[in-house]
Amino acid sequence: MRGLDALTVLNLRDGATVSEVAQEIHLPRTTVYRILETLCNAGFVFRDAADDRYRLTILVRGLSDGFDDEAWVTQIAKPFMADLSREIVWPVSVATLSGTTMMVRESTDHSSPLGVERYSPGYRAPLLSTSPGRVYLANSPPPQRDTLIEILARSTKEEDQPARARVELQRVLAQIQAQGYATTTRTRRLMEEVSLSVPVLVADRVLASLTVRFAASAVPLKSGIERFSPKLRECAAKISTLFSEQQAEALAKSAPEAAA
Repeated sequence: MRGLDALTVLNLRDGATVSEVAQEIHLPRTTVYRILETLCNAGFVFRDAADDRYRLTILVRGLSDGFDDEAWVTQIAKPFMADLSREIVWPVSVATLSGTTMMVRESTDHSSPLGVERYSPGYRAPLLSTSPGRVYLANSPPPQRDTLIEILARSTKEEDQPARARVELQRVLAQIQAQGYATTTRTRRLMEEVSLSVPVLVADRVLASLTVRFAASAVPLKSGIERFSPKLRECAAKISTLFSEQQAEALAKSAPEAAA
């Protein structure tokens, strides 16, 4: 677990020193040094002699074998999202964590007649000021969540400032996790737009955030939560179930090959 925590820190940065990793994962420098040197010996990390920072090697990509981010979005999430968007008409999107932002992986913005500002795959949204970011963070494992908050707390960006009010942020995230959804309202050129997001959970981790956006003038917030959150949860559950089934099938197929 400590090794994974260290890899997470390195993945979120352009390398890090022993002291920086130690500060992020709250371990003594000597312990972190041993962890990083072990990862170096295993080939997952190298120490850059130019600045004495530890960085990930290409071997880390091997840890994600069997998990193709683009593939699961296209093959699993996209059809369910299209069905949901046709039913509720408003645009639906799915986003995953990318560094310290949420990246839209797929959306129905361009096929929804009610999409005003259309977001395409690749659009990045802040973690703390958007509903997909908040619901993802609220359902993340504590070590990952704490690391992300600590990194954001040192950011100079305005949208990351809530990370500095740690107690209040933890209260908000706990409430989001308890209620099962997050909402934000933003003023657009033509209207106030509400975003409502739920987590896509697989086993004990959050895979992505599923979001619907609608105009506050057309659908009041309370009504939108009542109408859309059950449908979002149902869609998220379908994605999670099919994802888990396909992962299990992939593992079952790989087991005999590994044994051979």
